[in-house]
Amino acid sequence: MARYTGPKTKICRIFGEPILGNGKYLGKNSNPPGQHGANRKRKQLGEYATQLKEKQKAKYTYGVLERQFRNTFDDANRLKGITGENLIKLLEARLDNTVYRLGLAASRPAARQLVSHKHITVNGEVVNIPSYRLKPGDSIGLKEKSEANASLTSQIRGKNPKFSWLDWNEAEKKGTFITFPERESVPENIKEQLIVELYSK
Repeated sequence: MARYTGPKTKICRIFGEPILGNGKYLGKNSNPPGQHGANRKRKQLGEYATQLKEKQKAKYTYGVLERQFRNTFDDANRLKGITGENLIKLLEARLDNTVYRLGLAASRPAARQLVSHKHITVNGEVVNIPSYRLKPGDSIGLKEKSEANASLTSQIRGKNPKFSWLDWNEAEKKGTFITFPERESVPENIKEQLIVELYSK
């Protein structure tokens, strides 16, 4: 399973931003992690290191390991259009990410757990594959039995209105993946062009 189970704040401090949704300690301690982090100056990274760091940031953000990330990149490269933007679109179309964006879970790891524990349906059928790639028009919701689980429904916070590529029906507690998002609509601070340059070497 492609998931990171280590300390989240450490990863946030490496990149200097709350990419795992746990940035409450960043303001208090923005030094690099480690015993001597406060005394160690951040080095000026070279071209390769900068590109690699950007790829690692994207992998941690979406909870994807190297092989799956590379396969997603290859798929993006085969599509028409700008490869970097296609990569972000395909990552956003993952089922676990969409469950998170719809507000059914508080974080991507929590959304991944919902999917793998068979609480989520796509077009009425249970899907327990977090990397399942949604298509425009797909309907996402909780399984009927899961809708009666108060501990699950209490976590639903509703979709953020700025995610225009998704639609949320509050009455039915179901969402729709309308279309692949445009890059400017995705709030993640990822420089995807650096990832394209890295894989192009």
